[in-house]
Amino acid sequence: MSETNYKKIATEGLWNNNPALVQLLGLCPLLAVSNSTVNALSLGIATVLVIGLSNLCVSIIRNKVTNEIRLAVFVMIIASVTTCIELIMQAFTFELYEILGIFIPLIVTNCAVLGRADGFAAKNQPIPSLMDGLMMGSGFALVLLTLGMVRELLGQGTLFSNFDLPQGPVASNWTLHIIDNPNYSFLFSVLPPGAFVIMGILIAAKNKIDAAIKLNQSQSRSDTPQHVKRIRVTDGS
Repeated sequence: MSETNYKKIATEGLWNNNPALVQLLGLCPLLAVSNSTVNALSLGIATVLVIGLSNLCVSIIRNKVTNEIRLAVFVMIIASVTTCIELIMQAFTFELYEILGIFIPLIVTNCAVLGRADGFAAKNQPIPSLMDGLMMGSGFALVLLTLGMVRELLGQGTLFSNFDLPQGPVASNWTLHIIDNPNYSFLFSVLPPGAFVIMGILIAAKNKIDAAIKLNQSQSRSDTPQHVKRIRVTDGS
């Protein structure tokens, strides 16, 4: 696959076909877990690994699976990868694993994971499939991280609180107190209704940016001088 195609894969996953902002997939964990930066980042990294590794495995065995059982096999692969990620988190970041709870196993039911496995990995070579999974997962993770940072900032006035859960005691002083007021609290932003509102603002912002880019491109084309081919006509008499 050429470099241009890899660039297209990255653009599709991160922006043009972003699973969260465009396809609107995986909204349940996206809105439920993103009440803090550390939760959002942790689930985002887990999702990136699951989509990337699942795409790689599906691409490797794609020619050995019949159409009748392919979806069942894909789900088994996704569930196996998710279980491995869950066990790793349980072993090394147990407190964070307890906070995320059921939303780690729920990655198996994320339509974005199965959609990329069946829609891309089942039809392409392993390396492009891995790239597609990593970019789609990264696009989802970036939206998740943005949502988590905004909700934590508005709700608690801080950023990067509780980072000692995944990083250990070394990260206990990483918390940034943006709003230096111990009594500050905006409960709405950390509750599910606040997540829906902020998510809607992010989707609207993306649509606005896309519209501005499209308008700029159309104006650039209209400003480009059109070369008219001149045809010489002679009298045949």
